[in-house]
Amino acid sequence: MDEFIWRALAGGLGVALIAGPFGCFIVWRRMAYFGDTLAHSALLGVTLGYLLDLDLNLGIVATSLAVAVLLVTAGRSQTLGTDTLLGIVSHSALALGIVLTTFVPDLRVDLMSFLFGDILAVTRTDLLWIWGGGALAGLALLALWRPLLALTVHAELAEVEGVPVTQVRIAFMLLLAIAVSLALKVVGIVLVTSLLIIPAAAARRLAGSPEQMALAGAALGCVAVAGGLGASLIWDTPTGPSVVVTASLLFLLSRLAPARLSLSR
Repeated sequence: MDEFIWRALAGGLGVALIAGPFGCFIVWRRMAYFGDTLAHSALLGVTLGYLLDLDLNLGIVATSLAVAVLLVTAGRSQTLGTDTLLGIVSHSALALGIVLTTFVPDLRVDLMSFLFGDILAVTRTDLLWIWGGGALAGLALLALWRPLLALTVHAELAEVEGVPVTQVRIAFMLLLAIAVSLALKVVGIVLVTSLLIIPAAAARRLAGSPEQMALAGAALGCVAVAGGLGASLIWDTPTGPSVVVTASLLFLLSRLAPARLSLSR
């Protein structure tokens, strides 16, 4: 096969492997809207990358991390509900990114590739970002796994047991920002949260422990990427949406299995 197909497959599998474990916590902690907010801020990162003459991947990651810090800081205020705050930041970042594109001279941006992904255009540099950044984020999540799991099950009890609740929450949100940034190349701004959620939601009915669910989510994500890429090559369909459709089919099939993991219900 052509080299660009192998690069696309390698990039998609790298994203799926990191999306599985992070997706589990998004499902357990009901943080889907938080993922959407980080994804919407990515277009602002793209525009700032062009304005400041930075690598676009670096611009996306930096902006996502800044938005994550903003959400953590603003979330401590009791004057706004969490859903309201996320809605304001999400749509403001997206709109600001679009507006700023008018200030970039001779800018030629394919918005469709950013909105729905362009996995077939993955480069060697993108692969370094995906696998390098994914490895760092995965190792950090592994280090946080037990305190984060305790926090997810019962926050008050975890705090009594000595878990640094605030620090763990901040660390997870920053790591999630990195994971979302890495997934954008594969499925884009609109669909990135679905790649995090759907394989994890399918895996919860097949797993008997949190660790098994994380592994199953990563495996199902890899199947979705391979299936979506294959469908795109055979029927000439958009690749990012095809990946998500494949993941949705896996989720429907998983509903035939009995639920095993009580934490994820």
